[in-house]
Amino acid sequence: MGYTNSTVQTSSGAASGGDQRVPESACWVGIVIPVPEPIASELRRARASFGDPMASVIPAHITLVTTTPASDWPSALQHVRQVTAEQAPFKVTLRGAASFRPVTPVVYLQVADGFDECSRLHQQLQSGPLDHQMPYPYHPHVTVAHDVSEASMDDAVSTLRDYEASFTVGHIGVFEHDPQGLWVLREEMVLRG
Repeated sequence: MGYTNSTVQTSSGAASGGDQRVPESACWVGIVIPVPEPIASELRRARASFGDPMASVIPAHITLVTTTPASDWPSALQHVRQVTAEQAPFKVTLRGAASFRPVTPVVYLQVADGFDECSRLHQQLQSGPLDHQMPYPYHPHVTVAHDVSEASMDDAVSTLRDYEASFTVGHIGVFEHDPQGLWVLREEMVLRG
């Protein structure tokens, strides 16, 4: 697996999408595709070189479900198990860098091969007990610079313009956001379809 730790520090608390009311008893769920080694270490070094302070604490990943409330953790896990049982492993190719500027200060690697599979998984996962309105349309990517200077974001786009790497997605990670602000890996689920 691409993660070196079972917990990941976040820079801020959970964010809700829109005006949805979230029960106080809800836990917060995040679901990601981990980028495997050695690609993960390569991207961590690149992210650090652009001055991103989160490079050492956020492993390279493709988010499938971002910070989403779940009032019933067992139901949420069962839902994810059902989705992964129907999804076959698939290939992802990361190719070239782009930016979400001016909407958000993020530079990312584009998902070429695997874009449709990631989008379909997101749509299936972000339903049922994880149904949650998000502030932006889903766009699979791997962040390589976030909240750094404009010059550093320009450098990231230029440096990674011709970057390309591929890997097979065979599992996903289900994380819970704990009260201390950490993302804790609760379960890895194998794609079995």
